[in-house]
Amino acid sequence: MILVLKRGLGPKEKEGLMDLLRSENYIIKEIEGVEEVILGVVGTIKKDIRYFETLPGVAKVLPVSKEYKLVSREMHPTPSVIKVGDVFIGGDRLVVIAGPCGVEDRKRTLEIARVVRRHGAVLFRGGAFKPRTSPYSFQGLGEDGLRILAEVREETGLGIVTEMTSTGQADLMMKYVDVVQIGARNMQNFELLKCVGRIGKPVLLKRGLSATIEEWLMSAEYILSEGNDRVILCERGIRTFERYTRNTLDLTAIPVIKELTHLPIIVDPSHATGIREKVSPMARASIAAGADGLIIEVHTEPDKALSDGPQSLYPEQFEQLMRDLYVIAPVVGKQLDYTYLEKAAVMKPREGDSRHAHRIVYTGPSGPFSHKACEQFFGTDVPSRSVASYREIFDAVQNEDGALGIIPVENSLSGSFHENYDLLLEYDLRIVGELTLRSVHNLIGFAGAAVAEIQKVYAHPEVFQQCKEFLSRNSQWDLVAVQDSATALRRVRDSNDPREAAIAGKDMAGLFRMTVLKEGIETNPRNFDRFVVISREPFLDGPNNKSSLIYSVGNKPGSLYATLKIFAEKNINLVKLESRPRTGKPWEYLFYADVEIDIYAEEHRHLLEELKEKTEFLKLLGSYRRGFELES
Repeated sequence: MILVLKRGLGPKEKEGLMDLLRSENYIIKEIEGVEEVILGVVGTIKKDIRYFETLPGVAKVLPVSKEYKLVSREMHPTPSVIKVGDVFIGGDRLVVIAGPCGVEDRKRTLEIARVVRRHGAVLFRGGAFKPRTSPYSFQGLGEDGLRILAEVREETGLGIVTEMTSTGQADLMMKYVDVVQIGARNMQNFELLKCVGRIGKPVLLKRGLSATIEEWLMSAEYILSEGNDRVILCERGIRTFERYTRNTLDLTAIPVIKELTHLPIIVDPSHATGIREKVSPMARASIAAGADGLIIEVHTEPDKALSDGPQSLYPEQFEQLMRDLYVIAPVVGKQLDYTYLEKAAVMKPREGDSRHAHRIVYTGPSGPFSHKACEQFFGTDVPSRSVASYREIFDAVQNEDGALGIIPVENSLSGSFHENYDLLLEYDLRIVGELTLRSVHNLIGFAGAAVAEIQKVYAHPEVFQQCKEFLSRNSQWDLVAVQDSATALRRVRDSNDPREAAIAGKDMAGLFRMTVLKEGIETNPRNFDRFVVISREPFLDGPNNKSSLIYSVGNKPGSLYATLKIFAEKNINLVKLESRPRTGKPWEYLFYADVEIDIYAEEHRHLLEELKEKTEFLKLLGSYRRGFELES
């Protein structure tokens, strides 16, 4: 059951209530919401619900109807994010776990690890203990395999995911492993579930061969009931009558799990299909359906694999899959980050550093798109703060009150954020990264309000521009421009008027306890914002594959063409060119350009010299990584 506490309840009174409940042998989970605190109470409820309603500090009591209490959304409304070293599973960044089915030998395993690490995997899978249908099949290398996996982690920085098949392996798991996998055949091995619950390592719990979703969640409940809430669910296909694939991947399990539980879910398309050519299509479908990540079998020579070779991807297939996911992820509000581990290493606080040294600065309070972009680029564990304006971001980074800033520079529907391009010219900072974020705008108001009765709508001016087609069909509305989405929703909430609404992201509706009245009102669903990261110093080591610059040319025929000819003759792709008026110099223009090279690289030294000869003014804004890097 859930106890909703009274607002303003002090820490001492709350702790007294929790002590009282613990004295009656209940398991207590404290959940802090935006405006209220709730306690999840799990155990055999021996007293009438009215008893709990009379306890000091309790505002109301809500029974939890499901058998899986700790796993349920009722007990934990917000999604859980599971930390594995520097990797977070369940957030806005996709997590890809990759490697061979089984650890075969040291050389081969390290070779595969280097490949998957290079192409964007952040955790490494490999079985040291292999439960097989046939007693004569390869059963794994045991502790020798675990030692090889530990060497993989040491060399590549990839955390290790491997299967535990008996309670007797607990000490080995504690010694060598980052994530303990419970395989499909052991999903209802309850003693094993209790054991992994007690050792406290993150657990990857695969769905059983023919298990229902409820049975799967009850298995997770066993682990949580032992005090370990670091559980990741893994859909790996179920056994059906169909024989064209090894198993049948239940994609519907993904949205169902998202509704029923707070635990993250990843998908194993390798075991789900058992056929190499089917793995990538099902992986792409899984991400489109809302999965938090994937676990993929990869082998450099699948034909020689000792187990599951027919379902293992070749390195080039894995590379292409990761490129596909890089494109798909922003459509569903996520990112595939090729520099995930590198960023984590750079942003990790070091001895002697002050806390603000690695602080990220962005505009607006938590919730709007800038905050989401900040979390998708840097993760949720990096200290960050919001400011009121873009200029304040530049000031903070310039004055060393923040290490990095993140700013929007372009929208696919409404064009460039000219203010930020002007600030890039004004300040002596460099661009060190970029991110593309899909912007889905929603009409948000009070529960039960009717769109037909709306009279006033609040939003940022850029948002009005991106939703102009929808707004033109409701021309009677009074459109009120505000500085950000949070201000818009606060105005509506404070008005307490169902005839007022705001335009914002879906997550903002929950933050302000409002309802989405109309989803996806942007003029075109291909509505993306491009953000860049600014810094005083270089951020990540190369290779960089994109650069930004500003230049001006003389007022004579062919002067712009002369600069473009330099790029064309050197076969350099120009992906953006935009003119902006020079402040204080009427009818003179600057050109902002993005090119797909590392302009600081030694091989482009002569290109810079040629550009300087053909321009009157030239400023390099920075080189950074676009995302994936093509193999040469």
